[in-house]
Amino acid sequence: MRVVIAEDSTLLREGLARLLAESGFDVVATVGDADALLAEAARLQPDVAVVDIRMPPTRTDEGLRAAGVLRRRHPNIGVLVLSQYVRVSYTVELLAGGAAGVGYLLKDRVSDIGEFAAAVRRVGEGGSALDPQVIGQLVDRHRGAADPLDTLSERERAVLMLMAEGRTNRAIGQRLAVAERTVEKHCTAIFTKLGLAASADDHRRVLAVLRYLNG
Repeated sequence: MRVVIAEDSTLLREGLARLLAESGFDVVATVGDADALLAEAARLQPDVAVVDIRMPPTRTDEGLRAAGVLRRRHPNIGVLVLSQYVRVSYTVELLAGGAAGVGYLLKDRVSDIGEFAAAVRRVGEGGSALDPQVIGQLVDRHRGAADPLDTLSERERAVLMLMAEGRTNRAIGQRLAVAERTVEKHCTAIFTKLGLAASADDHRRVLAVLRYLNG
């Protein structure tokens, strides 16, 4: 899987490149600003771009804006943004075009090399990778009265949160220490409670995650 890294800190940029290379990724370019990211992404067409939200010149949201441009111009390129902290408005903007091929992680998660590499791979394969803190704040922001999410059991909510992180049923089962068949039963219950009927035209798993994230 081919990766471009955009991070203005030379030390972190090279550290990310080494971590990903050691995890089997092909790091095709590392850049320090948004303009270089857009240029290299257009030239190299990587599978995924790992982007720091804060980059020069103002170090505010240049990375986020570049991520949005990437999604519009090159929807085949997955985008995983990294941030020091959770900001709900950034998350909502990033997810405006849907959750496929999108990730938002706190930089603290990078220290868990296995988790970070798995997140990059999920995003590059068209899945999603959302930090649990990001999910928690999105849910708090959108909760309201008579919300069907309130009908979910604690275990069903845990399954849905892991589903929103982009994990498969097998991975969810391993995380919760239950059988994959049990996870499937929880998923069916979630779909029923959220009013998501089976349909050849709709992907209930994606719809459930979107309902969870958007309230």
